[in-house]
Amino acid sequence: MAVENINELPENILLELFTHVPARQLLLRCRLVCSLWRDLIDLVTLWKRKCLREGFITEDWDQPVADWKIFYFLRSLHRNLLHNPCAEEGFEFWSLDVNGGDEWKVEDLSGDQRKEFPNDQVKKYFVTSYYTCLKSQVVDLKAEGYWEELMDTTRPDIKVKDWFAARPDCGSKYQLCVQLLSSAHAPLGTFQPDPATIQQKSDAKWREVSHTFSNYPPGVRYIWFQHGGVDTHYWAGWYGPRVTNSSITIGPPAALMPPRPRPQNPEW
Repeated sequence: MAVENINELPENILLELFTHVPARQLLLRCRLVCSLWRDLIDLVTLWKRKCLREGFITEDWDQPVADWKIFYFLRSLHRNLLHNPCAEEGFEFWSLDVNGGDEWKVEDLSGDQRKEFPNDQVKKYFVTSYYTCLKSQVVDLKAEGYWEELMDTTRPDIKVKDWFAARPDCGSKYQLCVQLLSSAHAPLGTFQPDPATIQQKSDAKWREVSHTFSNYPPGVRYIWFQHGGVDTHYWAGWYGPRVTNSSITIGPPAALMPPRPRPQNPEW
């Protein structure tokens, strides 16, 4: 028998149809159609199905999730929010705040350096000079898809990572500062470890520094990321720290994921 009204379909069929509708359309349009659609769209089952369909979870997923709808959105939005982190586009998207000495420069990772770097997709890096070089980016969270209620109510973990290395023939000093900013650009959280000084004739290995912002106050609208450094021998050229593969990612809060160990202090 023909169905005259879509609401006459069994609920499991409607749920299956909703799994193919973009998530924002479900909330902004479909949920407002009627009470039946609202109730179905609010079901955990729907958002768990959408997570499964998008590959965010597997069939045998057994980890507890407090809110599948929020989990879905955070997973779908998850990516590196810093643009051009590996210098593939020169200095595009970066503000050169301090450009001392012979100024910032982009160089290619050599064959040996590529073997040492943990990500074989990284081909380039930024390098500093004999006077301080600092560059920055500001991430506009709303422009990246993270609306105000999501950030203020859920306050998902904000994870920051950066990679730096010295040259073996010259000492250098690396620095990093990351701030969570309000709509008026007032700081709501800051990560600024002590500058890392690498001595001359060091191993020149790539080092990762990381930090996770959790339980920060509501009102975060922007993230400011600045890094750079200087060589400590004031040699003409580009002997200061090298930086690349920087990232800012936003993930589910601890309540939505199983507990995991976190370092108390950044590791250089």
